[in-house]
Amino acid sequence: MTKRSSPKQWQDLHAILATEDHDRLRQFFDDLSMSETALAVSRLSPSEQKRLVTILEPSAAADVMEDIPTEQLADIIEDLTPEQAASIMDELTSSRKSELLLEMEDEEVEAILHAMEPGQADEARKMLSYPHDTAGAIMVSEFLAYPDSATIGAVLADLQSNKSRYRSYHVQYIYVVDDRKKLVGILRMHDLLFSLHSASLGELMIKEPLHVQIDDTTKELGEFFQEHNFFGVPVVDKDGTLAGVLLPSAVEEAFNKKSVHQFLGLSGIVGGEEFRTMPLLTRSGRRLSWLSINIVLNILAASIIAMYQDTLATAIALAIFLPMISDMSGCSGNQAVAVSMRELTLGMLRRQEFLRVLGKEIGLGIINGIALGALLGAIAYLWKGNIYLGCVVGGALMINTIIAVCFGGVLPLLLKKFKLDPALVASPLLTTVTDMCGFFLVFSLATMVLPRISGI
Repeated sequence: MTKRSSPKQWQDLHAILATEDHDRLRQFFDDLSMSETALAVSRLSPSEQKRLVTILEPSAAADVMEDIPTEQLADIIEDLTPEQAASIMDELTSSRKSELLLEMEDEEVEAILHAMEPGQADEARKMLSYPHDTAGAIMVSEFLAYPDSATIGAVLADLQSNKSRYRSYHVQYIYVVDDRKKLVGILRMHDLLFSLHSASLGELMIKEPLHVQIDDTTKELGEFFQEHNFFGVPVVDKDGTLAGVLLPSAVEEAFNKKSVHQFLGLSGIVGGEEFRTMPLLTRSGRRLSWLSINIVLNILAASIIAMYQDTLATAIALAIFLPMISDMSGCSGNQAVAVSMRELTLGMLRRQEFLRVLGKEIGLGIINGIALGALLGAIAYLWKGNIYLGCVVGGALMINTIIAVCFGGVLPLLLKKFKLDPALVASPLLTTVTDMCGFFLVFSLATMVLPRISGI
């Protein structure tokens, strides 16, 4: 049973690093959970992180690195020499290696690949060639495959003689291939352990096993594992050649990363995940790149107010309702954005179905617009006792809600059409449009009845 670490045990890491005791370092991390390992390493300075991975043997360093978020690990690896980085890369699983290299600059990637063992480097280049949202990018290339003519005895002998190398493999099945490396069957561990040594794999294997294609998307892979409760599934290329094995945990992680990316995009953080262990200027640049664009968008919305400043000066009560109208309309529009993005993700909506989305949203927008407009208009009337003020703010909210819902529904489709990320662009763009339309509607309607609401 492993010993649970105290909340502050990671502070001991500084003292252990100072001794450069490899065995104490390894024991320290053996006693930590994955989250505790990430916390401990994040509390080290960049120089201490570099010292950590150079003190540990490459295999031990790789074990520690497996528990660290990819973006954080990329920053650590980038501070190493290509030779030091390559020695650790050679010990990582193929999928982890691919994730890590994708986070690094092309020049650094090539330098590390050049320093890696040729076979490992070739495998890494192949993994990097697959589109990021497909089975090829997240599969593992470490698996056990034997020809259908091999006997049980030969397989067991190979497993015994190479047990140190196979120990890190995620083995649930033995895969059976023909002389052209095409997948022809799988062998259950039960059959491997309890069959005659003279029996061939071709006699015992399950023929025509279920598999996925190397270019299947994560959406298709998620649907596959929802239907089939497998520990893993073989991945084949277009010729049927066995290329790797896909684990359900890898698909789940891919979905989680996509959700995090969308959340960060909606929060205005671009360029990937952000950690407070990253350099200050890097974090600042990722946030400012989107905040600076938002300044321009907000200036556009504010320009509407400047155009009607005389109307606002005559009926100052309008200023109270402007943020309410823009905020309520923005919320309604964001609901429509969320539904469209969800349907696009699930495949329930196609990018070109603008009219269908408009038809579904306009009715909802009218109903919600009337309800919200009537409520805000009644509040304005009860507050100031002016029916015209109630009609202005209520009518503006009603119309703006219809606009926001319709625009919000089709906006993700438009952004997808122009190859832009809806998670990053939709929310601020929708906010700007609803603000501009809301301000314009309030002031234009107010100007039409200005003598009736002046002095309020």
